[in-house]
Amino acid sequence: GGVDFEAVELDAPAGATLLLYTDGLVESRLRDVWTGIEMLRERLAATARLTGPDHSPPLEALCDDVLDMLGPGDRDDDIALLAARFDGIAPSDVAYWHLEPEETAPGRARRLARRALSRWGLDDLSDSVELLVSEVVTNAVRYAERPVSLRLLRTDILRCEVGDDAPQLPRQRRARDMDEGGRGLFLVNRLARRWGATRLSTGKVVWFEMPTRVQ
Repeated sequence: GGVDFEAVELDAPAGATLLLYTDGLVESRLRDVWTGIEMLRERLAATARLTGPDHSPPLEALCDDVLDMLGPGDRDDDIALLAARFDGIAPSDVAYWHLEPEETAPGRARRLARRALSRWGLDDLSDSVELLVSEVVTNAVRYAERPVSLRLLRTDILRCEVGDDAPQLPRQRRARDMDEGGRGLFLVNRLARRWGATRLSTGKVVWFEMPTRVQ
């Protein structure tokens, strides 16, 4: 809506809980918003103490407990409440590198990806992933001025993220028969299960996901 906002990046350790809510939860005719936020913090801390430092409270029970802090006359507006928990990814399931923005970067990216996939027992994905990594890294080094990041994450899927310092988001286009370029994102769109691009304060990340089993 044209309202200025600030983008903030925060670390989310494994087991961390993110609680999003509208102001109807913390503001009413009986209390101002900052008093309500402090009450919410105290309620969350008390709930966390009940389960102990090694066990996060179940999300549904946490939301129910938060809503119980509303007393008579507190609900002057509709309330939306969303809770999410970060399970985290084991370090052994993450591979991360920085690549200098030069012509040799795509070849090095292919070799690094191949070694990571072999270590994870995902050799069947190697050909497709190497091709897509090469295409995305090639596009990144074309415009980047600083080192390009390459990250692979293995969960129930394989996710590849390529970050650079150029803010322009890529656009897929259909190359003509005689064009030498313009096919990278077309290949990504055809071979990946999903793909996308996210603008960051430091540039952007282009990502794609592959199933960990060949279909």
